[in-house]
Amino acid sequence: MIIGTIDESQRKAATVVGFSYLFALPPAIFAEFYVRTQLITFDNAAQTAQNIMAHERLFRLGTASNLTVFALDVVLIIALYVVLVPVNRSLALLATGWGLIETATLVVVTLSDFEVLRILSGADYLHAFEANRLQALARLSISAHADAYNVGLVLAGLRSTAFCYLWFKSGFIPRALAAWGMVASFLMGACAFSFIIFPELAKIVPVEIYGAPIFFFELTMGFWLLLKGLPPSGAAPDRLSRSTAQELT
Repeated sequence: MIIGTIDESQRKAATVVGFSYLFALPPAIFAEFYVRTQLITFDNAAQTAQNIMAHERLFRLGTASNLTVFALDVVLIIALYVVLVPVNRSLALLATGWGLIETATLVVVTLSDFEVLRILSGADYLHAFEANRLQALARLSISAHADAYNVGLVLAGLRSTAFCYLWFKSGFIPRALAAWGMVASFLMGACAFSFIIFPELAKIVPVEIYGAPIFFFELTMGFWLLLKGLPPSGAAPDRLSRSTAQELT
């Protein structure tokens, strides 16, 4: 495919996409891997409750980090739409819709985090419940977070697969990178979907299997768009590489 005219708004949006990918990764890793690993003991509700109340500020920082990621996701999705809408408007709209629903779903996840804090707050109106019951309720809310996150990842997989297909069709980035993104995105969404049907698989399939490919794709995309940007109008990356090779010879 030969790229047509790339306007300035697309180039600026591509830069925004690059920054969004890179800025969203650290808070996402902090919230979902560091905070939850430090505080949640999956087979011990009492210990989990004690950890959260002993490190409430860390738990709140994790929630705030997730909110930061979701805000950046909206910026990312709109910027991707601006860059890729000339390739296929219908598919770009569909991907944008999936992405916004995904983000809204994940924002709802934070409500379960606040519920955990309310349950464990020790407020007077909670004295009617025994401590072990409150701990079990808090653990139930934490499980709701994980379930809702899987729903969000399914939608994220759909959104990212569609956008990566548009990257592939556009020729704005190397097709190998776009193809890698399609595979990584589909793998993430498919695994999250399978966990909804077969929750026991989540104990067998580690997050590295479905999380690492999309992590490295987004990291690579972030640096690529910031350092290389979109190619000159009227030239696809493979044509550019052939022209450069001819000049060198």
